[in-house]
Amino acid sequence: MMRSTLVARMAQDKTSLRLCVTASHKQVKYLPALSDNYMYLLIDEASKTCAAIDPVEPKKLVEAVEKEKLKLTTVLTTHHHWDHAGGNNELVKLVPGLDICGGDNRVDALTRKVTHNDTLKVGSLLVKCLMTPCHTSGHICYYVTGSQDETPVVFTGDTLFIGGCGRFFEGTADQMYKALVDVLGSLPGETKVFCGHEYTVQNLKFAQHVEPGNPAVKNKLTWAEEQVRGNSSTVPSTISEEFSYNPFMRVREKSVQTHAKQGDAIATMASIRAEKDTFKAK
Repeated sequence: MMRSTLVARMAQDKTSLRLCVTASHKQVKYLPALSDNYMYLLIDEASKTCAAIDPVEPKKLVEAVEKEKLKLTTVLTTHHHWDHAGGNNELVKLVPGLDICGGDNRVDALTRKVTHNDTLKVGSLLVKCLMTPCHTSGHICYYVTGSQDETPVVFTGDTLFIGGCGRFFEGTADQMYKALVDVLGSLPGETKVFCGHEYTVQNLKFAQHVEPGNPAVKNKLTWAEEQVRGNSSTVPSTISEEFSYNPFMRVREKSVQTHAKQGDAIATMASIRAEKDTFKAK
C-alpha cells in the first residue's frame, strides 16, 4: 500500500526536478520515472554542465534540462537493464554528441566503456567508476567528488538500495559482499547514496524481519513511511547509515548471521538474499 501510494503520487509530477544535494560546486536533482525508478542530474554549478544518470524517460529528462538552462554532456549508465539504459537510444537523437558511459557492451548507445577506477569529468566534478558486478556482470557505480569541503555522492543503480541490495542475476554472494562492503563500504561514511529505485519501505520491513531488535531499522522505517505519506522521496541515505540498518551491509554482524543460521558473512549474504527474493512484507 505504501509503495503504490508513492508511485501514484510520483506519477502526477514526473517532469519536476527535485533537489537532493546542493553545494558550492555541485547539485544533485532527481526525477521520478516509470513506476518506481529514479533518474538523476549531476550538475556542475560553475559551468552549468550536467550528466544524467540512467535517463530511462529521455523526453521528460530533456524538458527538465532545458527548463533548468543546463548543458547535458554525459550519460552515466549503471547497467544495461531496460529500465536504466532503455532511454539512451532516443536520448542521443534528442541531444546529439552525448558521451554515453557504462561498464557493459550491452548498454544502449554506448560510446565509452568504463571499468573499475576509471575517471571522467563533468565540468569541474570528478567522477570515479566503481565496478560492482553481481546484479549484472557489468554494473558500475559512480562516485563523485568536488572541492575538498564538499560531501561526496555515489550513484548505486541496482547494487545498493536504501536498506537493501539488488538481486544476484549475474553474480554471486561473494561478489555482492565485495561490492557492498569492500567497494562501497570503503567510501567515506558521509557519502550520499543515490539508488535506482524507491524500494525503501519494503527493504526496511525485511530488515526489521532480520533484526527485530535493531533500533536503527525501526527508526528509519518509521521515517520512510512518513516520507511516503507526505509524497516525499527517501533518497539519499549515507554509507554510514546503511551500515546501521541495511542487513546486506551488516552480514558480518552476529545478529544477522544468527537470523540466517550461518557462521560467515558470505553464506549469510547468500541466505538472506534468497530469503528476500520471496519475502512478503505485511
